[in-house]
This record gives sequence, structure tokens and C-alpha cells, in this order.
Amino acid sequence: MIDLYYWPTPNGWKISIALEEMGLPYRVKLVNIGAGEQFAPDFLAISPNNRMPAIVDPEGPEGPVSVFESGAILQYLARKSGQFYGQTPRDQIAVEQWLMWQMGGLGPMAGQAHHFLRYAPAMEPPHDLPYAKDRYRAEVARLYGVLDRQLAKAAFVAGDFLSIADFAIWPWASRWEGQDQTLEDKPHMARWLDLMAARPAVQRGRAVAEDKRGDLTTDKAAQAVLFKR
Repeated sequence: MIDLYYWPTPNGWKISIALEEMGLPYRVKLVNIGAGEQFAPDFLAISPNNRMPAIVDPEGPEGPVSVFESGAILQYLARKSGQFYGQTPRDQIAVEQWLMWQMGGLGPMAGQAHHFLRYAPAMEPPHDLPYAKDRYRAEVARLYGVLDRQLAKAAFVAGDFLSIADFAIWPWASRWEGQDQTLEDKPHMARWLDLMAARPAVQRGRAVAEDKRGDLTTDKAAQAVLFKR
């Protein structure tokens, strides 16, 4: 059984959704990032960048293996299960380029948008920075335009097949309202968001430990751990 080191955030949801879709048995090991548990030595031995998610698979290649970084975990799980990586080398190229697009573009930019639009103004003292808010709001809008144009061509992000690229992108894209975005001019993205949200495995993965989520706009202790350390 795979151990999933997890907290209910978009990066954590990527892996819980993938595990549910793949039907791989897993056990959740909560890592409360608001309490600083990601800095514990035992966790750093698994995830040296002090970020979750991470996994430990006792049935890895040539023995137990730990994997950190959500994109690497998704690739590992897709190879292990033989699912959601496409059927051909060209499929795999498409999956990987959109996975990298999320890892290098949408994830970091949407994360910064959330920070400067929602969390920074609620800090003590407040950091209400119009330039940062406008910059990241605009960049996320540009990225969602790229996604919408891609989804005009096919049912899913990498083509007419569900893949780990969808599992990577959906958790961040599903939070478009918190990034001050609109779907009025992105009908293909809106269609895909609904398609993904209707999948039972996506619903199960998104719901893992949902009751543990706090409100970073009011939790000053968590703000100190996440934003000031």
C-alpha cells in the first residue's frame, strides 16, 4: 500500500485524485503545513524540499521508493499503473508537455495570484500590493486562455483521453474564482472543469481530509509558518 504524505491543497489533490482514478490502494499520512509539520526531520528525509505531497511505495522498482514533487509522483504512478499516460509515444509527449506547463506555469502563477489577492492583504501588517495583484491576475488569465484554446481541440488537455495532465491542472483551475478569473470567455475550459468535477474518483480525491482545511485569511499562526519562515 502506498503512503501518501498529504495536505488538502491543490498540489495534494493532484495525487489523491490520481490514486483514486488509478484504483491504487493508499494510506493518507497528513502533513499539517500550517503547523509546520513539513519541516520535521522524518518528512524531510522523504521530501527534502519541505513540500508535500510525497509518497512512499513499498513495492517500488527494486524495493521501496520515496518520490517527492507532484509532477514526478504523477509520472511514477502512471508508469506503475499503466494508466493515464496515453497509448503511443506521441500521446506521452503531449501529456508531458502539459504536465510541465502546469508545474512551471499555472501552478506557480495561480499560487502567487492566491497569495497576493487573498492572503497578503489579510496579513499583519497587511500587504495590499496592486502591482503584484495585477501582474499575477493577468498572467493567470493568459494561461487560462492557452488552456481554453487547447481544450477547443479535444475533450481533455492532452487529447481525447484522460491523463495525468488533467489531474495536475484541474485542482488549480477549479479555483479560478479565487484567482479573480472569469469563464465567460473560456467555454471550453468551463466544459472541461464540469466534466472533471463530475467524475466520482475526482470527487473522492478532492474530498480527502477536506475537513482539515483552514482559512489562511484568518489563521495568523499558519500565516507565520507558511509566509514568514
